[in-house]
Amino acid sequence: MRAQYNTGMALLTLQNAHLAFGLAPLLNGADFAIETRERIGLIGRNGAGKSSLLKVLARAQVLDDGAIALQGGVRITTVPQEPIFAANTTVFEAVSNGVSRARELRDEYEKLAVEGGDEHTLSDMQHEIDELDGWAWESKVATTLSQLSLNPDTLVSTLSGGLKKRVSIAQALVGAPDVLLLDEPTNHLDLAAIAWLETMLQSFKGSAVIISHDRTFLDNVVTRIVELDRGKLTGFPGNYSAYETQKAAQLEFEATVNAKFDKFLAQEEVWIRKGVEARRTRNEGRVRRLEALRDTREKRRDSLGRVKLEITSGAQSGKIIAELTDVCKSFGNNVIVKDFTSTILRGDKIGLVGPNGIGKTTLLKLILGELQPDSGKIRTGAKMQVAYFDQLRDGLNEEATLAEFIAPGSDWIEVGDRRVHVMTYLQDFLFSPARANAQVKMLSGGERNRLLLARHFAKEANVLVLDEPTNDLDIDTLELLEDKLANYEGTVFIVSHDRRFLDNVVTSCLVAEGNGLWREYEGGITDWQAQSKLMASLADAQNSGVPVAPTTKTSNASPFGLASSQALIDATAPKAAKPAPVAAPAAKAKLNYKDQRELDGLPAKIEALEKEQAEINTLLGEGAIFQTDPKRATTLSKRVSELDELVTTAMARWEVLGG
Repeated sequence: MRAQYNTGMALLTLQNAHLAFGLAPLLNGADFAIETRERIGLIGRNGAGKSSLLKVLARAQVLDDGAIALQGGVRITTVPQEPIFAANTTVFEAVSNGVSRARELRDEYEKLAVEGGDEHTLSDMQHEIDELDGWAWESKVATTLSQLSLNPDTLVSTLSGGLKKRVSIAQALVGAPDVLLLDEPTNHLDLAAIAWLETMLQSFKGSAVIISHDRTFLDNVVTRIVELDRGKLTGFPGNYSAYETQKAAQLEFEATVNAKFDKFLAQEEVWIRKGVEARRTRNEGRVRRLEALRDTREKRRDSLGRVKLEITSGAQSGKIIAELTDVCKSFGNNVIVKDFTSTILRGDKIGLVGPNGIGKTTLLKLILGELQPDSGKIRTGAKMQVAYFDQLRDGLNEEATLAEFIAPGSDWIEVGDRRVHVMTYLQDFLFSPARANAQVKMLSGGERNRLLLARHFAKEANVLVLDEPTNDLDIDTLELLEDKLANYEGTVFIVSHDRRFLDNVVTSCLVAEGNGLWREYEGGITDWQAQSKLMASLADAQNSGVPVAPTTKTSNASPFGLASSQALIDATAPKAAKPAPVAAPAAKAKLNYKDQRELDGLPAKIEALEKEQAEINTLLGEGAIFQTDPKRATTLSKRVSELDELVTTAMARWEVLGG
């Protein structure tokens, strides 16, 4: 039967939980609770035990010690990192497994009804089918598939990684669980699918625990961050941005406390040594206190260090990486690239953005000269050393040890102009010497990505091609990778749907706009979205009768054929009715009374919106409101998003009206 919840009572509670594999404790006296309709972002280092904790919550993993309590009737469903489906299963069949209990009950009920079964039994079964909404399970499955744009008749085995993840999410949602456990749900999803998932989770009536490295996704979805660190679970109210503020203050406080403790311990060590040398008699109480201090220091598990990431750029490539002129490429009737013209220079950092299957890999191969166009010309640069980071981890030898994988047949590895012992190099990537002889197949998904980074960044390369490099990486490693790539002297191509990662790294984005057309936008994802909104606003203004000149190619156009945002504004600004003398500025088209009133009021309107936005961000950033008034905190979080839209629209309108 459906769970009946008591107000203020947690759906699931974990108390004094202990779990260890080998010597490393993943949970060390951890406490945790899931409340009704909260969305928890679970973060922590790779290998810290996040996926293991999800298995504990799903009752698929037994604790070594501690207790887990679950409200009666609570249904929990998990969406794993890498979903597995039976062979020859259609999408409809796979998603239908999410309502298997309802299907079985209805089939059994219909069979017993025909055979004249016991009325009391039939009544109980009917009640449970009602609770599970099992009478219309086919309709629920069909609706869910439609929402996720999935073809019910397609074999799951023929789908891409992103579409398989959609099927797994659909399978979980169709059963309407009370608690949804999501392990890296944005991996392999394109931006449209991520946006859909965000909207779905925001309106989800149950609770969710989400493991994710996607900071923008966490900002848009979660109501609380829970960090798994050194076996303990610590909660932070609010989204990821609020967590960053609170965590910085916590780390500063912890560092101060630890420094004072270490200083006191050092003083005690000095006293003991001098005391023994001087007197041969000891203050036994003080000795016992020192022993206790030493024991505490040993047990205090310091925060793990950051990955020491170095990227070797190798010999400098030529100034031009690739020059493409009117390039076209199709496969059958499928147009992948159409009339693409571009000049890519050394040091460019380019993000490729578009739906899964749109042709990002094909465009990359054309740029790098690995694929010939159907028409047009491609000239590739000289002295290019290309290194690939593969999202499918095809380069991993599962049976090799970590040391063998990094330095086959040797104890040393060449990193740029340095010769480093393989144990030291692995430690730079947070693999202890004790794990150097472990097999690759024993690593978690995030640890495998970190190992691939270790191997790739030991190679000399002046062109990096990173295909979904952020998948499964912990956030600390991700932030360091951002920093290193931003300062990398070579050329970088990144295929990714991680919005914040692209914002922090790339200098421009190549965006697929359908029908084989690709266009460049300066900056990252946020810049692209802002420019797209501006273009849409200008188009709306043109359709509404405001005089706007059509966009034309100008000398300000980017190498990829699209004008910069300023050039776009210039090209679409109101034109003079008549050419003026060279020394005089061009006259603006005269606004009507209504438009002039609107223009006069826009500066004050924008200022008021930005002031309200700043006040809300300050209130949310302090974090206290999430505990004292969570309902208002949720409302204010939504208001911040609305204000972003309002400010962008007002600014675009101001530009259109000639402000």
